[in-house]
Amino acid sequence: MSDKLNETALNALKIAFSYMPKAIEVTKYEYGENFQYVLDHIETVKEVLLLNDVDPEEVYGEVHPDHSPNSMY
Repeated sequence: MSDKLNETALNALKIAFSYMPKAIEVTKYEYGENFQYVLDHIETVKEVLLLNDVDPEEVYGEVHPDHSPNSMY
């Protein structure tokens, strides 16, 4: 996928990603035999965000600025 998403689609992806579990939270105990599918889906979304010049680590704070800690920078 080399085409960048339009702003509406990118914003929708950011919102959806902000509600996805963190990869470290995805365990076989919590997700059963499908845990690898969940990890693969998280990785796919991260890749698309990166292709659109979005840092996945910054998405939650961008989408939920009132619920994220202040930056340490």
